[in-house]
Amino acid sequence: MAKICIDPGHAGGNTDPGAVNPITGLQEADINLAVAKLVKHYLEVVGYQILLTRTEQEQPETDSLGYRCRLANEWDADLVVSIHCNSATSAQANGTEIYTTVGQTLSDRLATCIINQVTATFPDLRLRADWDDGDPDKEQNFFILRYTDAPAVLLEMAFISNPKEAANLADPAWQNEMARAVARGVTDYYL
Repeated sequence: MAKICIDPGHAGGNTDPGAVNPITGLQEADINLAVAKLVKHYLEVVGYQILLTRTEQEQPETDSLGYRCRLANEWDADLVVSIHCNSATSAQANGTEIYTTVGQTLSDRLATCIINQVTATFPDLRLRADWDDGDPDKEQNFFILRYTDAPAVLLEMAFISNPKEAANLADPAWQNEMARAVARGVTDYYL
């Protein structure tokens, strides 16, 4: 069965909490880890091997993106999914988006499979897409996408800076549904 590396973005705690909601103090790193652990569970249930790049609330060594990429590459991951929460200066910014590297690769198919499941699960969550090349992923040369050997995507689940979306991100039931959607997207990739 395939080996899937799940990357809960940011090192957590005082090392790197990621984006923080200015009103509630909700930390991106905590949400990323909670969802990543649930994705791990759902994929293990159907037989995939899973590696999390971070397993603790605060894990200083994971502050290095090189460290995360080496973990995935040395483990010989077949796919890499990096999980994040988005943030903006405007509290009105909203929606979900998924990133791959520039150009058409196997990552594009993985991104489409995952984002299709996310948007089907959360029809009210606006898809922030770039359809210029015929698929919904946005293209950026983020470190985790460029330096992992396997097809890799970076999912921005929702905006932690948006009050409504931050409330959803903090909700364990919502986190569970997001994790199930991501896991279904991964399994769709192998159909």
